[in-house]
Amino acid sequence: MAASTFYDLYRHGSLGLTLTDALDELIGDESIAPQLAMKVLTQFDRVVAETLQEKVKSRLTFKGSLDTYRFCDEVWTFLIRNVTFKMDGNQGTVVADKVKIVSCSAKRNDDK
Repeated sequence: MAASTFYDLYRHGSLGLTLTDALDELIGDESIAPQLAMKVLTQFDRVVAETLQEKVKSRLTFKGSLDTYRFCDEVWTFLIRNVTFKMDGNQGTVVADKVKIVSCSAKRNDDK
């Protein structure tokens, strides 16, 4: 699978934002070219997606009130309120007032 077929969802998490900030600083200092920064981000997208798929085996269940949902461009988005998460193995529960879940197909449309 080509690197361009991975979603960039994880760039918006704390690790992805920190990486982007560091790359921006390196570009600003002229330590790296913008093209190299894009290659690093593309590699980040691939490695995070593959690692989560291969290494994470935990499961959780959640219960809450569905507030809104939408399906656009092959992406589901759910906004859930008063959510309770339960991990397998009785590891306790986590409660949140509001959770946004974004779900994308495992394969991009350009993979077809």
